[in-house]
Amino acid sequence: MHYQIVDHLTENQILELVDLYKNEFWTKNRKYQDVVKMLAASDIIIAFVTDSQELIGFTRILTDFVYRATIYDVIIKPTYRKMGLGAKLMDAAINHPQLREVEQIALYCLPEMMPFYQRWGFTTEVGELRLMYRYQ
Repeated sequence: MHYQIVDHLTENQILELVDLYKNEFWTKNRKYQDVVKMLAASDIIIAFVTDSQELIGFTRILTDFVYRATIYDVIIKPTYRKMGLGAKLMDAAINHPQLREVEQIALYCLPEMMPFYQRWGFTTEVGELRLMYRYQ
């Protein structure tokens, strides 16, 4: 499978990302204008595109580039899953040059995805820390 890594999305790729989001329970209600705003506020974008510029994988990272980073929205287009692209996307994120010195990288995932992310050293052992939310 041949693909390119890009750090920004074209207008058409943003539309493809919105379509990818519609397939997932955790992002199905995202709207185009909100996704554009989200992309503009993301510190790092890593996307996989085919030679024809079709978006097939995406993740984004929010970070202060020193102490903390959080990986969001690790997603592979359904027709390209089971090809190892999710692992390659995570490799690209974890090994991103701007994240090499970051003290701690976090992510959110469903329990069934934990074994996938543990390959990169992610753990649920966070001591006494608890995740808290405030909903609008």
